[in-house]
Amino acid sequence: MRIARIRLPPAPRIEWSFFLDVDGTLLDIADTPDAVRVDRALLELIGKLHLASGGATALVSGRSLADLAGLLGMPRLPMAGQHGLERRDASGMLWIHAAPPAAKFAIKAALAPTLARYPGLLLEDKGLTLALHYRLAPQLAAYLHRLMKGLARETDGALETQAGKRVVEVKPVGVDKGTAVAEYMAESPFEGRRPVFIGDDLNDEHAFAEVNRLSGITIKVGKGASCARFRLPDVTAVRGWLGKALGGREGTI
Repeated sequence: MRIARIRLPPAPRIEWSFFLDVDGTLLDIADTPDAVRVDRALLELIGKLHLASGGATALVSGRSLADLAGLLGMPRLPMAGQHGLERRDASGMLWIHAAPPAAKFAIKAALAPTLARYPGLLLEDKGLTLALHYRLAPQLAAYLHRLMKGLARETDGALETQAGKRVVEVKPVGVDKGTAVAEYMAESPFEGRRPVFIGDDLNDEHAFAEVNRLSGITIKVGKGASCARFRLPDVTAVRGWLGKALGGREGTI
């Protein structure tokens, strides 16, 4: 991983494929996942971009698909949830990478004493992954990462950890946001287009690497080390950049 230069992305083109992270990219991060607020302007922007791009716009998030649906609606928008473990393609078909439930339940049980000891922690069971949020207890970061890595090692290679902004998750090995992008890029209407990925977190680095491999456009939001080739400072700048792709086009999803 390297420190990217502060370099603004080129003007977007509507014939590209757009892959967008959600929290920290399209929405400002809140203290808890449930505390975020979705505004109408964002829904209109995503809807218009999806329509204008011929359907080649997808969300690629750490949230579950059920969570994304409850947050955003948009039943026809392609979405990948839980870092690519579940994915709705452009035709509406659902693809699932199964996780070993026994290993996940064992980790969940093992975390119970820690959750009882530190009330500022939040364990989110997304179905296929477990996310331990410590936004309200950032001083525990090093301890929690060691704890989760140790628990993941006890699954005999079935699960691995994924770090994020004040969150550490356990998830099945070998599936990530990069594999989700690769799957989309092998399908219509994404296939044959130049891919764009915009994200802000460590869990977006897999997608940045895949899009770089495909000679696409990778955009890191905010500060921090990244293999992304371009930068935008914040959520407002992301929305403004995406809006330039519309060129005055109208329409909603």
